[in-house]
Formats: sequence, C-alpha cells, structure tokens
Amino acid sequence: MISVPGSAAPHSAGWRFKLGIGIICLMAGSWLLVPVLAATGVPGSRVAALTGVLFISNKVLLILVIAIMGKSGFQQLKRSLFGYMTSMAPSMDTEVGPWRHRIGIVMFCVPLISAFLEPYVDNIWPGLRPNLWQLQALGDAMLIASFFVLGGNFWEKLRALFIRTARVTNPG
Repeated sequence: MISVPGSAAPHSAGWRFKLGIGIICLMAGSWLLVPVLAATGVPGSRVAALTGVLFISNKVLLILVIAIMGKSGFQQLKRSLFGYMTSMAPSMDTEVGPWRHRIGIVMFCVPLISAFLEPYVDNIWPGLRPNLWQLQALGDAMLIASFFVLGGNFWEKLRALFIRTARVTNPG
C-alpha cells in the first residue's frame, strides 16, 4: 500500500474511535450541569467558576480526543459530521421562484428588524412587547429556515457581501 504524505488512511470504528466519541459526548453533556446548578440555587459565582472550568477542560478533552482517535479517526469524524451537514445545505442548482423568494426575504428580514427594534420599543413603550423566550426562539428558527427557503444562491449572495472584491453580474 502506498501512502501519500498528508493524507489519512481510512479508519475503522475501533475502540479508540468509540472512546473518542464517548469523550465528545461527555464534553457536550457536561454543559448540562450549568443550567441544572443555576436552577437549584447554587450561587452565581460557583456557576461562573464551573463555566470557566468546563470551557478550559473541554479544550483539553478535545486535544485528548484527537490524540486517542488519531489523525485518521478525527478526520473520519469530521467527514461524517460535515458530510451530513452538507447534505442538508440548500442546493445551488435549483432556481427559486418569485413567491418563494418573497416569502424567504420576509422570513429573513422580520427577525432581524424585530431584534433591531426591540430595545427601542421597550424604551419608548414599556410592557408593549411580551418578553417570551419562545418568541425569540421562533425568530431565530425563522431566520435559519429562511436560508433553506431562499436556496443556495442566496447564501452565496450573502457571503459576497463580506468579500471586498465581489462584483455583481446580471446574466440578463
């Protein structure tokens, strides 16, 4: 077998890979301690200390995961995770119709405008806006869903806003 420098060999799901996955699950699950301790009445200074410890320990555990899994195992994990994410991404090939585009633009703009105006509304007319986390979560979900409604071309257009040398070309 010829190995190319810089490439990783395929990795089977052995005990090292499974242990790495277990440590990653431990890292994610440890963050559940923060709201549990806050809800049980633990002083804020201890919750803040726990948050700092978790932040640093998760970085150390991530390095440990890479050491345990090895380069090929970690790259396999990244491929499987990001492969799943890219399959969920909107297609760049399909053209979005005018009504779908209008609905997507409304879904994109309403949460942004609402979040922008929220502090001013509270200052001008206190008590007008209900302070419900469910409505804020709905706005966040609507913003994320708008990218799927608008399609992959919208993401490229949005990305081009942050590229200084990007130019607009009209195919028509």
